[in-house]
Amino acid sequence: MPRAPDASDVPGADEWQAVFNGVDADTGTYLFAPTPLAALAERVRATDRPDGRPLLELRNRRHQDEAHLAVMYGRKPEELASVGWALLTAEELDPAVLDALEPLRRLRRHQAGDLYREVTVKTGETVEEFRSRHHLAPGPVDPRSMPYYLLLAGSPEQIPFFFQYRLGVSYAVGRVHFDTAEEYGSYAVSVIAGEGDSDSEPAPHERPQIHLFGTRNPGDTPTALSASRLIAPLADNLTSLAPGVALTHDIGERATKERLRGLLFDESAPEALFTATHGLGRSAEGRRETQGALLCQDWPGPLTRPGRISSDQYLAGADVPHDRPVVPRVMFSFCCYGAGTPTVAEFPEDTDDPPPAAEAPFVARLPQRLLGNPAGGALAFVSHVDRAWSCSFLWGGLDPQITAMTSTLLGVLDGNRIGHAMEYLSSRYAEISTELTSKLDLIERVGLRVENRDLIGLWTANNDARNYIVLGDPAVRAVRRPRTTSSTLGAT
Repeated sequence: MPRAPDASDVPGADEWQAVFNGVDADTGTYLFAPTPLAALAERVRATDRPDGRPLLELRNRRHQDEAHLAVMYGRKPEELASVGWALLTAEELDPAVLDALEPLRRLRRHQAGDLYREVTVKTGETVEEFRSRHHLAPGPVDPRSMPYYLLLAGSPEQIPFFFQYRLGVSYAVGRVHFDTAEEYGSYAVSVIAGEGDSDSEPAPHERPQIHLFGTRNPGDTPTALSASRLIAPLADNLTSLAPGVALTHDIGERATKERLRGLLFDESAPEALFTATHGLGRSAEGRRETQGALLCQDWPGPLTRPGRISSDQYLAGADVPHDRPVVPRVMFSFCCYGAGTPTVAEFPEDTDDPPPAAEAPFVARLPQRLLGNPAGGALAFVSHVDRAWSCSFLWGGLDPQITAMTSTLLGVLDGNRIGHAMEYLSSRYAEISTELTSKLDLIERVGLRVENRDLIGLWTANNDARNYIVLGDPAVRAVRRPRTTSSTLGAT
């Protein structure tokens, strides 16, 4: 296990600052400087409250979570014939994309039966308008009205990220967006192959495999926190709660670019891969190609002479070969912009004139290349839109807040469909958002005193949980699920 950070790694409670896992590709400095909580807390207190409709959805979600995890009673979330599957396409989507996705559409149509749907999302349509058009009310999903598993096909310009966030409160939602119809076709073929593997019975000696990969760059507080307060406790939790899982890890010195490439393309690579690193941003040349790329241990850290980050220090879409299959079926990445970049940042800024995140929103190139690989791609990539905050898993002291993340990974390793496993993060979002909104209301109405650290912890954890998205079909699985038992995690 990696060592816990010492006093030089982590600030004390009296000097706590918000820190971010992101590095500027052009300068080699942090994308966002550590920011005193007092300054951010003032921005949060001044922020407009969310309107009542999202809050109603989140409160309903909290009430339904304990028994059913979003789906109406009597439905089985792991069976598509019970909860359904739908393809939601952007109105402007190229018809060639639908043709390329036909093998996947055919498979899901066969599996979901009468609960298979294809739905068009109109240009500029809000979630409220979409719900109204399809007669959907907040509350548990009724698959007869709209299937539980929803795959969005289209760019975040065509179907915005916030549309995906909002549907994800109740539904299991994923997205596919590629530049070419051929990439959509390659992804469909990969899912078909993966479904064939999932339907076969695993050998008795086979154990689900997951690898945890975390950098700990020299002199770098964000990766010291993610290594010791995210990766290390995840390893402890998975080891104790899932003895039937084969868990390995590389933390710190071993977490190099060469090692990461091996974890993606070597035949011995795991079925599931979890990474915690800096994500790159703001590259003047080829921003679209490097935003969200994974900075590895090869980076010497922030104390060295600043300068442009070398391509041999990070893994980007350009590093994905077209003639070698991607071995992990599911990749989960904690980093800034790992899944995509919005037009406007969705976190409080310590400035009155924050810069735009991007001129147009986009899906990150690395997951596009991993999912659309013609030699065989990953089935799902889970990561963050916008920046990732260390205090999203760490606030109220130095104790890790990773129960939702642990539960999501346990679900993935137990053979659950990725969209259903993500329900634990959706539940966390619903609970934190409800608590945050209640506190903000009390601050405004009765002058409730809330510590800056607690307020910022709630705010960032709320947006962090919301901003994790699934790229790929939410109905895919990382591991094969035995037909004879509901769980493999306790097996030895």
